[in-house]
Amino acid sequence: MEVREPSAKYLARAAYKQTEVGVIPEEWKAEKLGEHATFRTGPFGSALHQSDYVDGGVPVINPMQLIDGKIVPTPSMSISEVTARRLSDFRLVENEIVIGRRGDMGRCAVVQPAHSGWLCGTGSMIIRCKGSLNASFAQRVLSSPQVIAEIENTSVGTTMINLNQGTLRDLLIPTPSSVTEQQAIAKALSDADALIEALEQFLAKKRQIKQGATQELLTGQRRLPGFAGEWEVKRLGSIAEMSSGGTPTSSNSAFYDGPIRWVAIADITKAGKYIEATERNLSEDGLANCAAKMFPIGTVLYAMYASLGECSIAKVPLSSSQAILGIQAKAALSSEFLYYFLQSIKPQVRGMGQQGTQANLNKGMVQDFQLRLPPIDEQSAIVTVLSDMDADIAALEAKLAKARQLKQGMMTELLTGRIRLV
Repeated sequence: MEVREPSAKYLARAAYKQTEVGVIPEEWKAEKLGEHATFRTGPFGSALHQSDYVDGGVPVINPMQLIDGKIVPTPSMSISEVTARRLSDFRLVENEIVIGRRGDMGRCAVVQPAHSGWLCGTGSMIIRCKGSLNASFAQRVLSSPQVIAEIENTSVGTTMINLNQGTLRDLLIPTPSSVTEQQAIAKALSDADALIEALEQFLAKKRQIKQGATQELLTGQRRLPGFAGEWEVKRLGSIAEMSSGGTPTSSNSAFYDGPIRWVAIADITKAGKYIEATERNLSEDGLANCAAKMFPIGTVLYAMYASLGECSIAKVPLSSSQAILGIQAKAALSSEFLYYFLQSIKPQVRGMGQQGTQANLNKGMVQDFQLRLPPIDEQSAIVTVLSDMDADIAALEAKLAKARQLKQGMMTELLTGRIRLV
C-alpha cells in the first residue's frame, strides 16, 4: 500500500475544510465519539474481593495490562470462572476497545479473539464501536498524542487523571466517512508497528549474541582462529596506572567554562563506549585548584560512585570528578580490551560496592580486579570482533529509532487526512 503526500494535483480535486479538530478532508467528519460508540465502565472495586482471585483463571484487564496497543495479561490478575460469570456484563467481546481510565491516558487496545471472555477491570472501560466506526481506527485515534492531550485537558483528577464516559462521549474525533479508508489507515499503522516489533526482537537477539560472545571471548572459552597458548591471570593494578579526579569549588565561577573537558558520571552514562563531549568544562585555574588531573586519549574512565561500573574510553584529553577513576593501560593491556572486560563484570561489581549513603568503589578495590589476559595481538583480534558487533547493534538501534520516528509522523499525518492512502 502506497503512502504519499497530497500533490498539488491531488489537492485540487480533494478539498479540505476547517473544523473544530483542525483541517481535515472535505469528505471526513469531525463528530463526537459518542455518536459512533457506546461505553461501559469496569465494575466497582467492591464487586471483586481478594478471595475471587485465582491462579490461571480469567484475566482481569486494567490499565497496566494495556501495553503498546496490546492486551498483556498479568498472571496474578485473574479471577475464577464463577466470578467472571457473575460479572458477565463486563466481559470483553471481540472487536471492542478496552481503554484505561486512570493514570497514563492513551492505554487502549482492540479485543482480539483470544481475549474474548476476559474481564474489564475496575480501572478500565469498554468502548463498543457501531458500524460506521472501525474499532482498529478508533484505537489508533484514542492513542494519538493529539487526542491524549485533549483527554487529559478535559478529564477529572489532580494527582491522577480519571477518564469518565462523559469525556469519551463528547470527544471530537476526525473520521473518514469510508470504513474502508479507516481500515486502510489502521492497517498501515499496524504494519509500522510490526516493523518496529521485528526490529526490537532482532536487536534483542543481537544483544544476546554479543553478550554470549563477550563472555566466551574474554574468558578464553572460545578462541579465535590462529591463536593458541595459555592466558595469564593478572591483577589489574599490575598492568594499569590509576588515579581519580577532583572537583573545583562550585562557588567560584572562574573555575568553570574554560577549555578543559571535565567528566562527570552522567557524561559517561550518556556517552557509551567513547567519550569526548562533557556537560561542563574547567578553566586552567579550576584544574590547578583541585585534585583533578589531565587524562590522555585512551584512558578508561570508570565510575566508582552511584552508577558503579559504567565506563568509557577518552577520545580526547580530559579531566574528571573524584567519582571517576582514570585507568591508563600499560603496554601489555589494550584499553579497548579493558573496556570490554569492565563491561562484562558490571553485574558482579554492582554487588561489591562499599555501603554508605550510596554504594561505592575505591582505587584499591579496582586495582585488585583479576583478569585473564591473552597476548596483545589476541586482545586486538577480540576487540575487533566485539567492536564489529557493537557497530551492528548501533546500526540496528538507529534503524529502530528512525522507524519509531516515522511511525509517529504517520500517525499525525494519516489520522488527520493530511496524507491519504492510495
